[in-house]
Amino acid sequence: MPLPRTSAVAALIAGALLAAVTGCAAQDPAPGTGASAPSPGGSADCSPGALPTRTAGTLSVGTDKPAYAPWFSEDRPESGKGFESAVAYAVAAKLGYPKEKVSWVVAPFGRATAPGPKDFDFDINQVSISAERRQAVDFSSGYYDVRQAVIALKSSRAASARSLADLKGVKLGAQVGTTSLEAITGTVRPSAPPAVFDSNDLAKAALRNGQVEALVVDLPTAFYITGAEVTEAVVVGQLTGVGGGGGDGGEQFGLVLDKGSRLTGCVSAAVDALRADGTLARLEQEWLSDAVSAPVLR
Repeated sequence: MPLPRTSAVAALIAGALLAAVTGCAAQDPAPGTGASAPSPGGSADCSPGALPTRTAGTLSVGTDKPAYAPWFSEDRPESGKGFESAVAYAVAAKLGYPKEKVSWVVAPFGRATAPGPKDFDFDINQVSISAERRQAVDFSSGYYDVRQAVIALKSSRAASARSLADLKGVKLGAQVGTTSLEAITGTVRPSAPPAVFDSNDLAKAALRNGQVEALVVDLPTAFYITGAEVTEAVVVGQLTGVGGGGGDGGEQFGLVLDKGSRLTGCVSAAVDALRADGTLARLEQEWLSDAVSAPVLR
């Protein structure tokens, strides 16, 4: 069911429509907002349910498989359970597409952010907005402020790390193509090259069998892994700065769209409306409440 619109929400969407009609020139996003610049492909009519989607009358949403908790529940993106599943349906509702008009497609992480046409209208898969990725795809406004975290087995020397210096000699690992990996190379800068894995499942297996001493993942995933999947592991701490930013570093997850997509402005307006009316904060509290605090490693 579509969420109620407040006057502030109506103003946000009206502003997006005005920008589309007047054809204002592309501007760089404000620092730290994560918002995508207006699309060079032009904007669509944002009337509810009237977007030029890949399949008329249906909004196609992509994500990877498996779809991990706490972002999704039981590898079922269509359930509406988990933070990103709930966000996707909230965005869809703002755009005028009820749950029965939303379809899900499998979109591997690396393929979703690569150049070329997509088989989704937008993708939601913990993709951090970056200037490099913007060369290949469009992003919506940011829907989640990201923090990166280090996890290690309780028996590991890495578990006692209290600073970045304590991690210099630790064998670290992360999933390929992620800002978690960038946090290792750009923020931690260990003495040995990090191990790179095609999926978080492979990374977790490597942690269990001692191939790596610690992993870097986003903070909610860190709490989920240590609380439900690798219970012999612990959250060591969180990272700040380039590649590991949170509120201070400015890293955000954004919805991914085709480069030059006509939908970008409408999708961004929907995300902005959900932030303005408190929906994103409410969903974060509902689905990511375990990711509360962890010491900052400096």
